[in-house]
Amino acid sequence: MPDPLFTQEREVPRETHLKICGLRDPEQAGAIAAAGVDAIGVVAVPGSPRFLPVDQRPALFAAAQRSQPACLGVLVVADPADLDLSDLHAGKGHQVVQLHGEESPHRCRELRRNLGPEMVLWKALRVRSREELQLWEAYADVVDALLLDAWVPNQLGGTGRSIPLDWLEGFAPTLPWWLAGGISPETVGPVLEGLEPFGLDASSGVEDRPGVKNLERVNDLIHALKVAERTRYASPAEG
Repeated sequence: MPDPLFTQEREVPRETHLKICGLRDPEQAGAIAAAGVDAIGVVAVPGSPRFLPVDQRPALFAAAQRSQPACLGVLVVADPADLDLSDLHAGKGHQVVQLHGEESPHRCRELRRNLGPEMVLWKALRVRSREELQLWEAYADVVDALLLDAWVPNQLGGTGRSIPLDWLEGFAPTLPWWLAGGISPETVGPVLEGLEPFGLDASSGVEDRPGVKNLERVNDLIHALKVAERTRYASPAEG
């Protein structure tokens, strides 16, 4: 299934999408969706400080959808076992499964078959070097989008660490790609000066503490993104 946010024939200037990840509170999810983000993420990885138990996830996704029906629900998992797949299927409030572990292309193909064509799959690549960016090619036919994050030992995400932006110069996969790691109101401008990701994924950069978002910071990020896009696409006469 194609990523519902992605169309190959998007006109320029195009919108850079925004996902806020690691939510744990339904009220915050509703407020953040209403503010205009494109996706909210829930972490289903035990041991993460942002982990949300399975019985609490539907209420959070439902709160976001009530506020903004177009807001995607993203369930973040890592190396799910076949015995755990029942919680990943459609009907649990999410439309996207984000694979944030060491899933191989073969495993992604298995998961696509098991979860069905209605479930969108994103694959996170935790990048340790410029050369590792080319790993995306192996996933081109088995997932709907990529998410790039910085590699940090023993931590799968939400670290605030960023991929060096110079590594991403010229990065042009055939899949839509999201950039995570250190996204905040202060970093959006520099990120979009030289890059055109399909979307940005923020977590720790808009938090008071893990899983508790700062709504003022979220709104500041939305505003900063709009300013950065206006600057990027301004004509010389406008600039």
